[in-house]
Amino acid sequence: MIAQAKFDQGYVDAVTQVGKVHARIGLEPRWYIGGYALILEKLIAGVVEARWPKTRFGGKIEGATDRASEVAAIVKAAMLDMDYAISVYLEASEAARRDAEAKARAIEETKAAERDRAIAYVREGLGALAQGDLTHRMAADIPPEYAAIRDNFNEAVERLQEMVGTIKSTSISIANSSREINAGADDLSGRTEQQASALEESAATTEELAASVKTSAESSRRSVLLADEATAVARTGGTIVKDATEAMARIEAASKKISEITDVIDGIAFQTNLLALNAAVEAARAGEAGRGFAVVAAEVRALAQRSADAAKDITGLIASSDTEVGEGVRLVRLAGETLEKIVDASARVSATVGEIAQASLEQANGIEEMSQTVSHMDEMTQQNAALAEESAASARTLMDQIEQLNRLVATFRTDHRAQQAATAARRAA
Repeated sequence: MIAQAKFDQGYVDAVTQVGKVHARIGLEPRWYIGGYALILEKLIAGVVEARWPKTRFGGKIEGATDRASEVAAIVKAAMLDMDYAISVYLEASEAARRDAEAKARAIEETKAAERDRAIAYVREGLGALAQGDLTHRMAADIPPEYAAIRDNFNEAVERLQEMVGTIKSTSISIANSSREINAGADDLSGRTEQQASALEESAATTEELAASVKTSAESSRRSVLLADEATAVARTGGTIVKDATEAMARIEAASKKISEITDVIDGIAFQTNLLALNAAVEAARAGEAGRGFAVVAAEVRALAQRSADAAKDITGLIASSDTEVGEGVRLVRLAGETLEKIVDASARVSATVGEIAQASLEQANGIEEMSQTVSHMDEMTQQNAALAEESAASARTLMDQIEQLNRLVATFRTDHRAQQAATAARRAA
């Protein structure tokens, strides 16, 4: 890249990569500079040889090699001077770094010794504090840098000693008050339990009454539903009877039409019989020539006779059917009137039962509200009883904790000044 004079970003990246490799393998600058001196010698020789004047016929003119050697020597001398200067600079920097590290190490060792001594004082003070000795104070010859720790520790122990003394005297008063609270809580708990028991019995009785009335109201409601269903069934029956009456009327009309048709058929059969009789008479007059026609006329007469007989039978059946249909229409009409009376009676029964159900429901709601009120009072009383029991248990627990606190505070050792200060503070309170 140097020979091509390309000093772009690629050149910068390549030089950076080479520098990182040299730093990673620990290559000193002198070797790097020496390598550049050798490379520059070759580059200068090549450049001088390429640019050195030539003869007219293209031959080489002597002196190029000497000039290249002279320039390379100057460059090597400059590189050597650079090598010496950089080496001296690096050695001086390394010496200054080692001297600074030695001074820092000495300072750190001094600080470590002072820190160890301060830690020893703190350990001693914390050990005494862990044993419950509140009379111990940290030594005054602690290093100045840790004097704040000593002052804070001594002040904290002094205040802790005063607080422990106050706790000792206060816990006795609290214990006496707790005994009184415990006795009152036990008495309140007993009376509340008696009240809760009586109210619970009242609540149970009210709930039974409410359940009974509610059952009665539910039965009345079901009676209303059954009456409504009976009324609906009766109305449906009335509709069916009405439809049956109309159907019977249609059957009666159809029977009349069929009777008319059979009358027509009977008339046709009579006319056919007469025509067949006339045909037979004419066939007899014709003699042998009309014998075949006479046979046909006889068959026609027989067929006409059967048609007339069938028409008579149908007419008789239709007459009988008309009588039965008329009786059926009368009975169906009578059944319809009876069903209408049943519907009216069912409606009146349903209305009466509905009024009874409404009254029972209102009564059930009133008793339900009263039952809820009693239940709420019972619940509140039960909660009061539970709270009273919890208060009694808390009072007993408080007494146990105060006794435990007294035993715990007794493990601390304090001087007479702390006890006097605690007594004065209690009196002031």
